Amino acid sequence: MKWRKWNNIIHRDLGYICVGLTILYAISGIAVNHIHDWNPTYKIVKHKEKIDPILSDGRLITDKEIQNILKTLGNKPEYKKKFQPAPNLIKIYQEGNTIDVELLTGDVIQEKITKRPFFYQVNFLHLNHAKKLWTWFADIYAAALILLAVTGMFVLKGKKGIKGRGAWFVTGGLIIPILFLLIYG
Repeated sequence: MKWRKWNNIIHRDLGYICVGLTILYAISGIAVNHIHDWNPTYKIVKHKEKIDPILSDGRLITDKEIQNILKTLGNKPEYKKKFQPAPNLIKIYQEGNTIDVELLTGDVIQEKITKRPFFYQVNFLHLNHAKKLWTWFADIYAAALILLAVTGMFVLKGKKGIKGRGAWFVTGGLIIPILFLLIYG
């Protein structure tokens, strides 16, 4: 069997294997590219509320008072920690929620964080937060993409292949990132 036939078989079959991961990595990549516009992994919602003022006279707020605040807000009474950076301000930290309470006015700002469905999972894999075995799998996938790129250059023969217009496309694909590095790097 000729080498080109094997090249095309490898390119085709490896391409089929990589389709799903390539789509997921591409979607995650687009999302992460726009991190300055939105948080692709978490949805963060801030909302303001009002409760009765708490006259603390500069003293530290007790656990009972914090539980009452949480109950008034309709939250569970459990919290991770509290921090009172100023006499009339308390920060309460719950799982997925940060609560700032201005004690004298009763003004409350809650910042709730939830995982974005689908995007959390694909970003988790793409950014390799899984570590361990996933690192090896991602490395194998990256090697497969390199093999796809190399075998792809030799799928077509003649003037439509790497000896013709393909050479121009490969050159362009190399020049574009170099230009961006020269401009932004």
